[in-house]
Amino acid sequence: MAALDGLTVAVLGGTGPQGRGLVRRWAAAGIPVLVGSRDSGRAAETAAELAEATGGDVRGLANADAAAAGDVVIVSVPYDGHAELLRSLAGALAGKVVVDCVNPLGFDQQGAYALAVPDGSAAQEAAALLPDSIVVAAFHHVSAVILNDPAIPSVDTDVLVLGEGEHRDATDLVRALAEAIPGVRGVYAGRLRNAHQVEALTANLIAVNRRYKAHAGLRVTDL
Repeated sequence: MAALDGLTVAVLGGTGPQGRGLVRRWAAAGIPVLVGSRDSGRAAETAAELAEATGGDVRGLANADAAAAGDVVIVSVPYDGHAELLRSLAGALAGKVVVDCVNPLGFDQQGAYALAVPDGSAAQEAAALLPDSIVVAAFHHVSAVILNDPAIPSVDTDVLVLGEGEHRDATDLVRALAEAIPGVRGVYAGRLRNAHQVEALTANLIAVNRRYKAHAGLRVTDL
């Protein structure tokens, strides 16, 4: 955890299921966390609940304030608000590692399916909107239900981490963030140009979960 010493993690969309679950796990691991939300009051309420539940250092702020105050910023918002939010925060996020875990999905009577993204993927869209940030893609397949269940001490999954080769320090940092959650392993999985299939695979996991009544994750073998 040495790589994480002194870092504060901000989670934009931290009141949603996945964001809240990540906040819970990092706070429990002793990492200071900021809960970001469009509604600062809701952020403060969620932060207080999670601070009490974990004994961790958790504060709630509006998304813009959380983005400015965090050292590493997680983007965990619905895809339909992704571009607008990042465009508005480009200045606050300049020079920071920004971790995009957004899955562009649609839903119809047949279930979940991947949406076409003009830039190729949500992560590539983020990189285009944040030219002065280092964008890493990760945390797409971690079950929000499991993250938010304090009765489950260990999360049985790997986290695929994608980023550009010249930013290995950033992908290593995000792998360390993943491994701060008990049971999780961070696995480097290529450059951002390969993020589309990682984001889209979430639709397959949703189908698995519906068929088998599970909260499935991924494990990469032979590592």
